[in-house]
Amino acid sequence: MRIAITASTGLIGSALAQDLERDGAEVRRLVRRPPAADGEIQWNPAAADGGLNGQSLDGLDAVVHLSGAPIARGRWTDARKRELRASRIGSTTALIAAMLAAASPPPVLLVASAIGWYGDSGDRELVESAPGGTGFLAELVRDWEAATQPATAAGIRVVNLRTGIVLSRRGGMLGQLLLPFRLGAGFRIGSGAQYVPWITLTDHVRACQFLLAEPELAGPVNLTGPAPVTNAALTAALGRQLHRPAVLRVPAIALRAGLGELSGELLASYRVLPARLQAAGFSFRHAQVGQALAAALQD
Repeated sequence: MRIAITASTGLIGSALAQDLERDGAEVRRLVRRPPAADGEIQWNPAAADGGLNGQSLDGLDAVVHLSGAPIARGRWTDARKRELRASRIGSTTALIAAMLAAASPPPVLLVASAIGWYGDSGDRELVESAPGGTGFLAELVRDWEAATQPATAAGIRVVNLRTGIVLSRRGGMLGQLLLPFRLGAGFRIGSGAQYVPWITLTDHVRACQFLLAEPELAGPVNLTGPAPVTNAALTAALGRQLHRPAVLRVPAIALRAGLGELSGELLASYRVLPARLQAAGFSFRHAQVGQALAAALQD
């Protein structure tokens, strides 16, 4: 297979590219800087056509689009919100324009999305058919997924990867938590009762490979583990894995004071289940949070 990947130097993209190449695929890495290695293609997601010509993506078997500015990095100012939208909706629109300009467009597009689609849902179990929520993030994800409609209309099989918290010591949420937890300053957020949908990096990459090869799956697919846990349970499990206490708490009022609107997402509850993945026959390597954290700390 010949596959192009955006954000190929990021946590998920780099792991996926390595696994695909190990399995014999030819990977084209879309990068923003001038190409420095074979297989790299420079692109500009701010341009209407992604800075790509009709030949850049011609004849590929699939494109995996993972680009997007980090959601939880700083307050959601008006400027930050514009950046978050442009990095997702703008880049998706540009990439699809480039795909459709090819003489032989890639027939498959896996594109990042987020469990933010559902909004704060308390204890309610959420599968892909659940309606969208309200608020900035839910609206962003709705528009992000809607930006893929031109590809679907052109006959491309589009899969929207509604991803939860990806567990890996290499980065993401877990990477940021390791230092304070190892220092014995492990903490839960707010009451800790909110559900956290997690998935190991290993299973996320395996799921992407599964979806690339599964011709019947299109539309939204939850990339989360089968057993979401509360923030308090996740905190306790990480403390046990590191053999450190994890009894501190960051009060909700402190989060709201420090992070403003973003704090609502950290306090929100997402009990998301991977219904479509499991119905299609995908088997998780790490199905419980304890084994998932143990694996993530070794990956």
